[in-house]
Amino acid sequence: MGRDKALAEVAGRPMVEWVAEAVRSVTADLVVFGRSGTLAGLECVPDDRPARRGPLAGLATALRLAEGRPVMLVAVDQPWVRTETLSALLEQAGPLHAVVPIAGGARQVTCAVYPASWAGRAAEEDAADGSIQSLLEDLLHSPIEEQEWRAWREDGRSWFSVDTDRAIQEGLERFGAPGT
Repeated sequence: MGRDKALAEVAGRPMVEWVAEAVRSVTADLVVFGRSGTLAGLECVPDDRPARRGPLAGLATALRLAEGRPVMLVAVDQPWVRTETLSALLEQAGPLHAVVPIAGGARQVTCAVYPASWAGRAAEEDAADGSIQSLLEDLLHSPIEEQEWRAWREDGRSWFSVDTDRAIQEGLERFGAPGT
């Protein structure tokens, strides 16, 4: 985008604020990983391997700090994430398996819930320059197929990722303002 995606405005607010609002509606524990300091008033924690960027680096750090609780991973560039979808994912979370929606044949790894028991394996996969997709190849996960997430009244907006200004416009045209 040529600028910090987390702070890119959608409907008058930075994307990270829309995501934070949705996450806070299902849990009080909210941390932005992959940064230092604060972002839009939110606590930030740098990744354990700062030279390694990407969602696995943040997930590995989050799982290490989870204190036995599941980690809900939501990317800062998914401002249309729905509270109802996050609640449904958390309801299905277990101590040994991840809960991952499937859309268009692809696992939506940045709108999913991961068990704290994966901390060691996630760190190993991150150290091997893997990805969340490769991590899922080796560990138990519950795929949430389209029929199931559609029953939650989800339409795919929760994992609609904004990587360009055009994507912001497309999201607004398809879904309206976030949070509606």
